[in-house]
Amino acid sequence: MLHHVSLGTSDLARARAFYDPVMRELGLSRTLDVDEAVGYGAGITVFSLNLPADGGAATPGNGVHIAFEVEARAAVEAFFRVAIASGGSADGAPGLRPEYDRHYYAAFVRDPDGNKIEALTFAAA
Repeated sequence: MLHHVSLGTSDLARARAFYDPVMRELGLSRTLDVDEAVGYGAGITVFSLNLPADGGAATPGNGVHIAFEVEARAAVEAFFRVAIASGGSADGAPGLRPEYDRHYYAAFVRDPDGNKIEALTFAAA
C-alpha cells in the first residue's frame, strides 16, 4: 500500500511558493513544514518535497512523474493554469490522452526543480 511520495527540491521556499497554490487547487493543504521538507495532504501527508539527504542538488527522475486524479476536466485545466502562474512550465497542455483511455483527460507540468506532475480525470466532460 502506498503511503506517500516524495520528490527532491533544491529550494524549499521556492517549492512552497509553487506547491501551496497548486496543491490547494487539487484539494490538498500543507501538512508538514520542517527545515528539510514540506508536505501536503488531506489529513496526513501524501506528497512531499525534500532537500536531498546527501546535501547535493536535487535532480528530477528520468521518466518519473506523479499523477493526481481530480473530479472533472475543469479541475485539470485549473491545475494547469495555477501551476504555470506559480512558476511551473508546461509539459503537456490539458487534453485527451486516448492512448491511455478514451476518457483520460490530463495536463502535465514541470515544477521549478524540473519534477513532472500531472492532473488527470476520467470524467467524460
